[in-house]
Amino acid sequence: MRRLDSHGATPGNTLRLSVDIRLQALVEEMFGERRGAMVAIDPRSGEVLALVSKPTFDPNLFVDGIDADNWRDLNESIDKPLLNRALRGTYPPGSTFKPFMAMAALNSGKRSPNTVINDTGSYQFGNHLFRSHGDEGLGPVDMTRSIVKSSNVYYYSLANDLGVDLMYEQLLPFGFGRKTGIDIDGELTGLLPSTEWKRKAYKRPEMQKWYAGETISLGIGQGYNNFTALADGLCHRDAGVGWPALQAAAGARDRRCRHARAQARGLRRRGPAAAQARARGLVTRAMCGVTQEGTSVRSFIGAPVQDRRQDRHRAAVSIKANEKYNAAKLEEHQRDHSLYIAFAPLRHPPSRWR
Repeated sequence: MRRLDSHGATPGNTLRLSVDIRLQALVEEMFGERRGAMVAIDPRSGEVLALVSKPTFDPNLFVDGIDADNWRDLNESIDKPLLNRALRGTYPPGSTFKPFMAMAALNSGKRSPNTVINDTGSYQFGNHLFRSHGDEGLGPVDMTRSIVKSSNVYYYSLANDLGVDLMYEQLLPFGFGRKTGIDIDGELTGLLPSTEWKRKAYKRPEMQKWYAGETISLGIGQGYNNFTALADGLCHRDAGVGWPALQAAAGARDRRCRHARAQARGLRRRGPAAAQARARGLVTRAMCGVTQEGTSVRSFIGAPVQDRRQDRHRAAVSIKANEKYNAAKLEEHQRDHSLYIAFAPLRHPPSRWR
């Protein structure tokens, strides 16, 4: 009937994100309608420069309460647009796990860089044959070549030498199986398996027992291994030295005094003390070799920078033992998962940027 009182809108403080909007927009455009996630991090500061999960959705649909039809379309879509794949999608790390297996071998003294394993294309353990690259394999491989050429047989053998609990002991300090602590809600914790974990995870006694054969596939980042893309990338950001915590909020501007302040930094995390420079250097050079003479050489012809990288493919559906994988015959959601992790430039890795 009449206005009793009125108060003007009060603006809040201005939050400044570390996200680079141009990079974010570029990545989203390059993804198009395909499914996936990408995280770009400045390893010097821990600031997130881009965090993309595709496909996405229009958040304005929820402003006044989403209608039943739109909610059903989002919730039942096979592409899962409501899933933030960077924070909540967990996947086996595959070959991106191999450099850390090499670090674990060196730091535990279980294997030297010059130890040679003959990659015949398969690894026999008990009655099970673990397959690798083709029928002929890669032949003799040392630690460097095992990373450059991504030898599965080398890491099947190494996993058997280490055992699941020593792997857990060596890899946990790098950050596997932990949350990154990023200042965004909803992050899931990955799984780095151990015999103790399995005893607690299952109720039936026969399921609680750890079988030696379960260890073999862990060596190539499969089996029970399961991590978010964000956590897997963070582990690679700096293998074994300190780093600042991840953050997407870079600072804020006070609405009253217009004073800008930087966001408080999280505590620096530390990798394992045993991760010596020699081990990091060997693995770093080998990962660079992946782009120069290894599995990614064709993708890096003429590239202006050298980077350290590792990638992997993980089957989303099973194929028969004598059947070849053909992506063209499969729907996109049935095709192999792919994960790529890298930092560049090589001459200034994160450990020198602190």
